[in-house]
Amino acid sequence: MSWPLVSSRYLHRDDWVVALREDVITRPEHPEEFSRISLEHPGAVIVMAVDEHERVMCLRQYRHTSGHEFVELPAGLRDAGDEPPVETAKRELREEVELEATDWRLLLSTFSSAGISDEVHDIFLARGLSHAPRGDFEMRHEEAEMEVFWTPVADLLEAVLQGRVRQGPLAQAVLAYEVLRQRGTLEAQ
Repeated sequence: MSWPLVSSRYLHRDDWVVALREDVITRPEHPEEFSRISLEHPGAVIVMAVDEHERVMCLRQYRHTSGHEFVELPAGLRDAGDEPPVETAKRELREEVELEATDWRLLLSTFSSAGISDEVHDIFLARGLSHAPRGDFEMRHEEAEMEVFWTPVADLLEAVLQGRVRQGPLAQAVLAYEVLRQRGTLEAQ
């Protein structure tokens, strides 16, 4: 259920991904108007790629906005029109870490920061991994500097719980994976 919208105006819109909008709204059945800023975003996919040895494909990447280097999972924007999220995830896994998977499962779908953005994260589990060339995709900017590595699921879970790994989608993926593992439902589709 949406609240009544009085007016809306764009404060910024770029040619790539983001639009910043100011909406004036009211609560249902209340006349008081107030404004909210919204960041329009196409969403993103995140891939937790787990191999037969229970290792996760991770990457270390610098993020300018926070000024930090993060341990992350392969991920990418849903910026290819009507491409289904799982297809975006497959493409990102191939482009970023040169892997493909035979087994795909949606672990979670979450809003990244619902108080400011409409961005949705679709977090996938990928298994049955094998090498896949990245094709003509060119690693540029931050991606050109990222380090790619495998780490055991158990070590990654411990790093999340100890606060050494603080990237939200990675933490959500690892915690969801562990819950499903403990329930014995990882294999269920």
